[in-house]
Amino acid sequence: MDSKKQPKVIQQNREGSPGKAKRDEMGTEKTDHAASGGSAPAGSLRNRKVPAPPTKASRAEHSEKGTKKRTNGDISPTQGDIKHKKRKAKEAAAALTPAPPTEEDIWFDDVDPADIEAAIGPEAAEIARKQLGQSERSVTLVKEQAFGGLTRALAMDCEMVGVGPNGEESIAARVSIVNQYGKCVYDKYIKPTQPVTDYRTAVSGIRPEHLRQGEEFEVVQKEVADMLKGRILVGHALHNDLKVLFLDHPKKKIRDTQKYKPFKSHVQSGRPSLKLLAEEILGIRVQQAEHCSIQDAQAAMRLYIMVKKDWESIAPDRRPAAIAPDAGSDDA
Repeated sequence: MDSKKQPKVIQQNREGSPGKAKRDEMGTEKTDHAASGGSAPAGSLRNRKVPAPPTKASRAEHSEKGTKKRTNGDISPTQGDIKHKKRKAKEAAAALTPAPPTEEDIWFDDVDPADIEAAIGPEAAEIARKQLGQSERSVTLVKEQAFGGLTRALAMDCEMVGVGPNGEESIAARVSIVNQYGKCVYDKYIKPTQPVTDYRTAVSGIRPEHLRQGEEFEVVQKEVADMLKGRILVGHALHNDLKVLFLDHPKKKIRDTQKYKPFKSHVQSGRPSLKLLAEEILGIRVQQAEHCSIQDAQAAMRLYIMVKKDWESIAPDRRPAAIAPDAGSDDA
């Protein structure tokens, strides 16, 4: 009998196993349901995306964005800030600008005003000249509004170049003539009659292209002779200019600033240069680099005009020249 009942027990146990598994599954579902608060089925819980808590990385990123905004605000200055900075810069520059010197500031003894001008400035040099009794630099070589034609007195100057071996012999390369007001009435370059071996550019200012476009020597010679005829000729060391032009001029009508005795006494030189006379008597500088025949003629004329009455009072020929009257007066 026992052998017959045993299979049934085994079968019942087999049948009971699925029920137990089902109960176990239901128990598990109840446990999950309780953990979720009992408001949603288990399937909903598994599919729902739960937001992650804020991490340190996200907070750092947020802080970085805020910092970037604040930094950008600091870099971009407002228009008011720019104006303020410009005003401060102008005030600083004005504070650094020195005030012009006064007579109390200039007390140097036996110092050349030219050296003072180079070291301090023209204002200080003018004060120094005033203290030394020298003329101020108010002298001009040209009267801009004056008559521009031929006058009773004309000043001439030539620039020369060298020919022959080593360029030692001189020929005329440029001739300039100004009237008694400093107005240029003639200025021409001259084609060389011989091969030029030394242009003397550092002094003469003459270059090959100037002479290629120059006038024939014979033409210039005749034009200059016609202009000077019957007039007072002013210049510095005029014998050199007349020599290269192969011209003569009556000695009684020559006013050579190099040979005027009061000028030589003033600068204490037996043969003063035009540069020295212009600086010491006129208070201006000429011939600082390349010479200009127009400027040299103007300086000589200005020297003559300054002492014209005294010079003409001792001149060998005081008779008026027999030439057509000028449009302007003789006094400059």
